[in-house]
Amino acid sequence: MRFRDGQWLVAEGVRIEYAEEVYRITPTPSGKGISLLCPTRKIMTRGDTLNLGTLSIDIEAAIDGVISVETTHWQGAVRRGPDFDLFPAGRPEVNAKITTTENGTTLSAGSLSATVSGKPHEFDISFHPTDSRKPLTTLLNRSVGLAYTPAPSTPMQLADVRNFKHYIFTQTTLSVGESVHGLGERFGPFNKVGQKVDLWNADGGTSSDQAYKNISFWMSSRGYGVFIDTPERVELEIGSERCCRVQTSVEGQRLRWYIIYGLSPREILRRYSILTGVPGSVPSWSFGLWLSTSFTTSYDEKTVNSFLAGMQARDIPVEVFHFDCFWLKAFQWCDFEFDQDMFPDPKGQITRLKADGVVKKVCVWTNPYLGQASPVFAEAAAKGYLLKRKNGDIFQWDLWQTGMGIVDFTNPDACAWFVSCLERLFDTGVDSIKTDFGERIPSEDVQWFDSSVDPKRMHNYYAFIYNKLVYEALQKRYGANEAVLFARSATAGTQRFPLTWGGDCESTPEAMAESLRGGLSLGLSGFAFWSVDIGGFEGYPPPWIYKRWVAFGLLCSHSRLHGSNSYRVPWTVDDDDQSEEGCSATLRKWTHLKARLMPYLFSQAQDCVKNGIPLSLRAMCIEFPEDPTAWTLDRQFMLGDSLLVAPVFEEDGTVQFYLPNGKWTNFFTGEVKSGPGWFTETHSFGSLPLYVRQNTLLVLGKEGEKRTVYDYTTDVEVRSYFASEGAAAVLVDSEGKRVGILEVKDGQVVGKDVLKGNSVITVVSE
Repeated sequence: MRFRDGQWLVAEGVRIEYAEEVYRITPTPSGKGISLLCPTRKIMTRGDTLNLGTLSIDIEAAIDGVISVETTHWQGAVRRGPDFDLFPAGRPEVNAKITTTENGTTLSAGSLSATVSGKPHEFDISFHPTDSRKPLTTLLNRSVGLAYTPAPSTPMQLADVRNFKHYIFTQTTLSVGESVHGLGERFGPFNKVGQKVDLWNADGGTSSDQAYKNISFWMSSRGYGVFIDTPERVELEIGSERCCRVQTSVEGQRLRWYIIYGLSPREILRRYSILTGVPGSVPSWSFGLWLSTSFTTSYDEKTVNSFLAGMQARDIPVEVFHFDCFWLKAFQWCDFEFDQDMFPDPKGQITRLKADGVVKKVCVWTNPYLGQASPVFAEAAAKGYLLKRKNGDIFQWDLWQTGMGIVDFTNPDACAWFVSCLERLFDTGVDSIKTDFGERIPSEDVQWFDSSVDPKRMHNYYAFIYNKLVYEALQKRYGANEAVLFARSATAGTQRFPLTWGGDCESTPEAMAESLRGGLSLGLSGFAFWSVDIGGFEGYPPPWIYKRWVAFGLLCSHSRLHGSNSYRVPWTVDDDDQSEEGCSATLRKWTHLKARLMPYLFSQAQDCVKNGIPLSLRAMCIEFPEDPTAWTLDRQFMLGDSLLVAPVFEEDGTVQFYLPNGKWTNFFTGEVKSGPGWFTETHSFGSLPLYVRQNTLLVLGKEGEKRTVYDYTTDVEVRSYFASEGAAAVLVDSEGKRVGILEVKDGQVVGKDVLKGNSVITVVSE
């Protein structure tokens, strides 16, 4: 929301009132903060205290390194839910300290402090490390305020506020050269400075400024992050309304955000995960290849069997087979009933597929909507399971499914019914659920079962309760660490219910780059696991794009072949080219490589879950925050701590990439390059720039390994890449339990007693 017309004028139809000074500072009731009374004009005489608004700014120590800032105009406004589920693992104690000197009042939360200037008639709040006065960011003159639209001509008009919109906004300073990242899965420029960003979930594809996963957290290159603690629509002007500030605004009477300090992006993400939750664990089998029916293609039991038989014949292991929308009967989505015309014996079919060894697990598509053509609709409507309009009608529209209703997850009975439908699928042999949609949730003229919630706050929050319900149903059936979603919508905290994928992208190199940027941004928003539709969702990928996307997709944490109106089995893309450069051979090579990487990947995954960092896609700035170039890189990523990946976007195989400081070894050739610097290479379809960081012990499955789940300590190859004293690799089993650690001590690798079979240690670079 823009409130000004340039630097000097207020926007037409807007009235702004700024916090002009800090008039009084008092302790907050918790004793862990300070409350600032800030009038909207400077108080020079006693008469100036009359006939004006004030803003209350409560600054509180949350946890070590984290401070909350809540700005309120009218305190009597009802606090309506839902609210984010903060501190799900418990709230750590914080050492809060308040000191006052002639220079001002300082609140400290361990390593982070906020100092309010003590100068009379001044508004200046600086956020800085406790051991330094160098500011991370600041709230300066006219940086906190309220706004009305339309602009009232007299205060008397505000006796009836129904015809006015009321906003609260803050503007934190942007320093010279500072960049801003995250805010969910955003497909535009990686650095958000200069952009207007609305945090409002939308089904907008990957080629727009809309996002399926709006996460109200952003990270600065200056060593801090900001979490905006509201699921309602948040509008950000990031160096766009004022070039030197990040403006955050919400419609309402209050706005709260947390500033999170850290010595590194890792530490910032770890503290953010304390606030909103660490990512959930995913089972080892989920890292294997997922194959889909695609969306509107024609498929039945025979089609599915032929796909899996074809993959087996081409030596391409499929870990999970996914039935997309048309496992259901047309017009009846989603009533959880297999279309008997196409799949007459789903339980028998799934049992046979698993028994034949062509697939290990099965996933099906769902959404939280119900078309009125389904026989189930009348029952769901009658029992109050569906969202209603204010007049008592069921909310319905013809967008997506004809006469579609939306499941009301604020109704406990609706939740129990929905879970019972899922349990019938589990009884059929389904192991995982694709929780599609959940973005287009109406916010006007609707009445939720829980009348205490605000429909505008429910719009984004719906993704959280939808995915939480399904994830916990899977956990109840299969075990705490065996649940896997394939979710499209998300909000803050949804990282607890993995995993997500990047939504509907086109089959173009530009869309592959869009998806990569989305994955990087989501990783900087606290999500550990991410996938993408390999080959692109929309359209018919040319063979070269399919093969380049295969390489990219198999080096994401999770890998799925999925399309819209065309299949993604490789032989349909290139007329079954049997050569080593064909689609089948390319997919086989990258699928086998990922299987070999599993000892490394699954070990890294445990660290990501513990610390709230992405496995893939991991932005380069997480590993190399002191390198300014790392904050600009949006065409490459880290896969865990030690592997650098640069996908190829050109048909001729050329690719430009950046190596940070240090020695980097080509995974395929053993060639060593030294950074920092830019490099250009040309690659066949069986390779891309995959470089191993120096000081790495890389544990791989044996040459020729094709399985995803196996003993990650037996018959493994341990590769040493310039491994010096202290270099280490944590070994885990296929359930993620730590079983040992390899470490370089006195020039030797110790801890080898955990390795079994024909395991070997190879020095690749020294």
